[in-house]
Amino acid sequence: MPTAQHANTPTAHAHNTTLGRTGLRLTPISHGTMTFGLDWGWGTEIEDSYKIIDAYTEAGGNFLDTANIYTKGHSEKIIGDHIGRHPARRDRTVIATKFMGNMFPGDPNGGGASRVGIINACEESLRRLQTDHIDLYWMHFWDHRTPIDETMRALDQLVRDGKVRHIGFSDTPAWKCAQAQTLADWRDYEPLIALQIEYSLIERTVEHELIPMAQELGMGVTPWSPLKGGVLTGKYRRGQDKPGEGRATSGWIDAILTDETYDLIDEVIAVADEASCTPAQAALSWVQRRAGVASSIIGARTMDQLTANIDALKVVLTEAQTKRLDDASTPPNIFPNSFLPYVQNNVQGGTTINGTPSEPWHMAPQSDDERH
Repeated sequence: MPTAQHANTPTAHAHNTTLGRTGLRLTPISHGTMTFGLDWGWGTEIEDSYKIIDAYTEAGGNFLDTANIYTKGHSEKIIGDHIGRHPARRDRTVIATKFMGNMFPGDPNGGGASRVGIINACEESLRRLQTDHIDLYWMHFWDHRTPIDETMRALDQLVRDGKVRHIGFSDTPAWKCAQAQTLADWRDYEPLIALQIEYSLIERTVEHELIPMAQELGMGVTPWSPLKGGVLTGKYRRGQDKPGEGRATSGWIDAILTDETYDLIDEVIAVADEASCTPAQAALSWVQRRAGVASSIIGARTMDQLTANIDALKVVLTEAQTKRLDDASTPPNIFPNSFLPYVQNNVQGGTTINGTPSEPWHMAPQSDDERH
């Protein structure tokens, strides 16, 4: 039986990648800090959060991702407090945070992507993070009530003022991202360099429009929830009781655990056994090597989770193993992508150009050379 190859590198994070069309270097695993603090009733204690940052940094990780609304602002403050104790780390750490979430109930201007909302949110995040700049500032999700030119102009001003280094969008339709990027090009605004979206073996619909758009327009992809909230760790098995911990108790998990999902979980477990790794490591290795992906965001709540997730970087699935996971998780195609393969002969006159006419070229896994 073929087995996975294990990278022979000094540290799991020895290979880095640039983000979008920039020279900003990121480690392939970033640490999402939505779990820092207990303000939502679950998460990680402050001191344990500090230990996780230390362990992630010592393993070579350099990218912390947060948001103004994570644990009601406490996540940002935990990062700021801890890095404030180690000032030499600040310039070695890429800190990303997000605006949009409203921190002030009753105030319609307390959130959103307006000039007022963006600038106020940035000042508050800088204060909590205890830094004079944000390395990557995300629009958390689309604000359909604010003109995109207002948003892009405000973000450009923050970059020109030195308060933000780079900008990106999260959870926004592909057509709106494309509109924003085109506007930035026309008006010489700061361009979007990254796209943060949910992406995993269970959530692959982003392959229809969002990832091809990001590749075409120079945005590196940073997947969130690459393990689908723990579903792909192997702890959920057909016919077994669900673990009663963390977010699993909220009931959202029931909508995900369909017969099709259990079939996929079975395949992930089988591939992981063959590859001598855990199901979570197999799932992370798969997503990290998808086309366009720069750095996958993990959200470890414990040291054991962090160590196991970072070790996923040492796992390289074989082509056969990757294909098994691809085949078990490919979502149904949508229009016009479902239609276009059938009209290629009208364009190519019966010839073949760069592979077969229906080849999904933009979804091919990346080799290590392509990624680094």
